[in-house]
Amino acid sequence: MSQHFQHDVLIIGSGAAGLTLALTLPAHLRIAVLSKGDLANGSTYWAQGGVAAVLDDTDTVESHVEDTLIAGAGLCREDAVRFTVEHSREAIQWLIEQGVPFTRDDDTPHEDGSFEFHLTREGGHSHRRIIHAADATGAAIFTTLLAKAQQRPNIELLDQRVAVDLITERKLGLPGNRCLGAYVLNRYSGEVDTYSARFTALACGGAAKVYLYTSNPDSACGDGIAMAWRAGCRVGNLEFNQFHPTCLYHPQAKSFLITEALRGEGALLKLPSGERFMPRFDSRAELAPRDIVARAIDHEMKRLGIDCVYLDISHKPANFIKSHFPTIYERCLDFGIDITRQAIPVVPAAHYTCGGVVVDQHGHTDIPGLYAMGETSFTGLHGANRMASNSLLECFVYARSAAADIVGKLNDVPAPKDLPSWDASQVTDSDEDVIIAHNWDELRRFMWDYVGIVRTNKRLQRAQHRVNLLLSEIDEFYSNYRVSRDLIELRNLALVAALIIKSAMERKESRGLHYTLDYPDMLPEARDTILQPPTYAG
Repeated sequence: MSQHFQHDVLIIGSGAAGLTLALTLPAHLRIAVLSKGDLANGSTYWAQGGVAAVLDDTDTVESHVEDTLIAGAGLCREDAVRFTVEHSREAIQWLIEQGVPFTRDDDTPHEDGSFEFHLTREGGHSHRRIIHAADATGAAIFTTLLAKAQQRPNIELLDQRVAVDLITERKLGLPGNRCLGAYVLNRYSGEVDTYSARFTALACGGAAKVYLYTSNPDSACGDGIAMAWRAGCRVGNLEFNQFHPTCLYHPQAKSFLITEALRGEGALLKLPSGERFMPRFDSRAELAPRDIVARAIDHEMKRLGIDCVYLDISHKPANFIKSHFPTIYERCLDFGIDITRQAIPVVPAAHYTCGGVVVDQHGHTDIPGLYAMGETSFTGLHGANRMASNSLLECFVYARSAAADIVGKLNDVPAPKDLPSWDASQVTDSDEDVIIAHNWDELRRFMWDYVGIVRTNKRLQRAQHRVNLLLSEIDEFYSNYRVSRDLIELRNLALVAALIIKSAMERKESRGLHYTLDYPDMLPEARDTILQPPTYAG
């Protein structure tokens, strides 16, 4: 039997953005935080590198802003960059107050015996400004914030809850289009429950799972982007998919990312012969932005017909490697690779969705009552290429801004309404789930082949033709059978794939992460790619 729930704030997603929003909101509000798998299911937990922020006296807001604008290839919105960077120190201070165990720098003791936090440097940054917890920053942040949320009686943390679709006034045939909540599949009961809320926030992560090879967990299916589009929200810059240059290449190592901080600390990229190649592609060599490094690796792999390249930090002292990168050291050792003596085999993999649901500096979408933040959103911070470690910062800054905005609107928004139940009267149980598995595999393979690191018009046209066929098959399946997590994710992935392809076809240039052989040059004027759904009423 399906159930009905009412909350002041419904947060779909339990990562950095979702937990920050929940913890920053007042304790008298009833808040639900949903995770479609285990609570640690999202990308935050697996983030290694750290959080970029202006924390050192030798660093400046202007320098961080300039580095971000350069990495974004002329497409960052400077107001969004400045807003994020100007609030970086207070966001980090909030995390420290929550108890996040950032790594201290034992080389610089204060008179009172305390230590500064250790800051590292990553590609595209002109200063050491990455605060981190060894090489498992995401896990440290997530576990700290989750423990804080578990102590708050007003916050319900609900796992195995898969959001199916948003509920809006328009969908119910009412005047206006305010978001009223969401329909959510409870994987424990198998029923679709109804959640009504005064405010709803999408903090569901990105869509890197649309590609065959990705550093992301299985949950990164673009759910928030797809749900927002169906509800009538614009999306922006979805053609810019960041491929992390260095994921561990090993048949048993699923989605294990090798943090950029290794290159920040002197690791070198080499061919199987031992020859370095990055100096041939960029004067910054291994510290060039990710898009340049990923394209260089892709070029060398295709030129030489090799399966991977190698990342070598073995020239550094073994104790340094083990203390700075304990997670990577242990994980590689599990596969018989001792990184203190051997180079690490690596390949590029889909990593980060730079575009998303269009929002303002408070996380507002085009629909009243609906917010989006983190990788689900498009703030304008990342432009055509996200600079390393700016993404976690964006989560904290925009979630805290959204919380302040919600507090300012509490008196204007009435209590949640009673909403109609999910209608499952016309559907049956599927006995053909093999179709879902086949479509899932086909989608991710042609996205990798045709809409990957290097694109052409012909490849994009092929991808568009195939995704349209898949969408029609999936719609038919969705209309006739009971929903499951696999079906919901496939439906969302296919829609986001179509939006990525359409965005890529509209950009007649190469810029940042979008590189096409048919338009190899960058146009003099930088413009965002904004797609408007048929139901958009803005």
